[in-house]
Formats: sequence, structure tokens, C-alpha cells
Amino acid sequence: MRPDEMELDSEPVFEIGQKVRIKKLIKNDGTFPGREIGEVLAKIGDVGYVASIGTFLQTYYIYAVHFLDTGYIIGCRKRELESAEENTNNESNATGQ
Repeated sequence: MRPDEMELDSEPVFEIGQKVRIKKLIKNDGTFPGREIGEVLAKIGDVGYVASIGTFLQTYYIYAVHFLDTGYIIGCRKRELESAEENTNNESNATGQ
């Protein structure tokens, strides 16, 4: 994202309840209580569900993702996530329906 670009100018990419997958290693930056700074919170490929959507600095969407395996709810940026659902809006079937 360019510095002059605001993510909030468009709708959120993910929806509440949507199944998502982590695209990059997520470590505690000091904002996750009860864990050491630098401790790994989610690994590449971990799957969770969007629990809520907030904003940061009136610029970015923050997706609170609930990881059922660990019980963690971690705030993630769009660039850290991808859809993990089998049928996405980008796919079409062979019959064109």
C-alpha cells in the first residue's frame, strides 16, 4: 500500500465469520497480553475465523482472527491473511452458473 492510499476507502476484504489463513509469521509486538514480546502467536498456514473488524489510525482494517487450535484472537492486517474458504468469489464453475 502506498503511503497516500487508505484501505478504509474501500470495503473490508474479509467478512465476519470468514475462514482465513495466515500468510506470514505473526509474533507478539507487545500488544498481546500474557505472552513475551517476540513470541510466535500464529504460523504460516494457521487457519482461523474473522471474529470482528476494526480500524487502526483511520487508515487500515484490523481483522480480529480467532484461532481455534490455540484459542488466541489476534489482530491481523489484510496483507497477513488470505481466504481459506473453498468457494471464493474469484472462482467460477465450468457451467458458468
